Amino acid sequence: MTVRPRRSVLYMPGANQRALEKAKSLPADALILDLEDSVAPEGKVAARDNICEAVRGGGYGRRELVIRVNAIETAWGMDDLRAAASVEPDAILVPKVSTPGDIVTVAKVLGAINAPPKVRLWAMMETPSSVLNNREIAALGADPENRLSCLVMGTNDLLKESRARALHNRIAVVPWLAMTIVAARAYGLDVLDGVYNDFRDDVGFREECEHGRTLGMDGKTLIHPSQVGPCNEVFSPTEEEVSWARKIIAAFDEPANRHKGVITLEGKMVERLHLVMARRTVAIADAIEAMRKTEEEWF
Repeated sequence: MTVRPRRSVLYMPGANQRALEKAKSLPADALILDLEDSVAPEGKVAARDNICEAVRGGGYGRRELVIRVNAIETAWGMDDLRAAASVEPDAILVPKVSTPGDIVTVAKVLGAINAPPKVRLWAMMETPSSVLNNREIAALGADPENRLSCLVMGTNDLLKESRARALHNRIAVVPWLAMTIVAARAYGLDVLDGVYNDFRDDVGFREECEHGRTLGMDGKTLIHPSQVGPCNEVFSPTEEEVSWARKIIAAFDEPANRHKGVITLEGKMVERLHLVMARRTVAIADAIEAMRKTEEEWF
């Protein structure tokens, strides 16, 4: 099983060269180098140049690099796509995806300009239409031509568009999150939780990370470097979870159990669905450990 941890995914403003440089030393699993919301109209072109220079220059180690472009229908969208494809990031984040056509169109543009297949697409789910159409959007992930590999929740925009109250228990947001998680899982996609705005509220942030993980999120998008460490901690499998997962794998590997659908392990009934979950838990833990070792070698 090949997995890529996406516990902590930090937005970095493309207009801030110092931030782009600092990101090389942050322990985030992925970086979203932003050309959209964090960049004023008059700074879009300069930010695009900054980001392309940063990606081309490298130095980000094992971090997954994602460029968030402006919507294709804006004055900057097509140039953003061409520039992003030219430096071959791991993915391009498409903003304000409302229908499957928003992803299909971008995928076709990337194909037309011969962007390498390794450049994937992530979709911002930040409009009411994106929630209503999440199944159809996620279904695009079944066809490699569409390049779709991850859904990103834009909870701030969803709250604004729905006129819901932003309460700490996220009572208004949970149905949207849950619907999108199920759609993503149906088609083998990762899904990331939205940002937590008050980066000085450590307790509230950790609670929301725990909430997202309980729902089934793969990780969380972040707005401040101080959020990376706690986020990584919450979204990493615990030692107990990894130990139990290894026991499940070992038990099913025993000759007497290899063809059984259900076994008993330490007084608990364990099915093959638990084996699938266990293998993913171990794969994530191993990938995190490999990243840690790479980071130590890098620095």
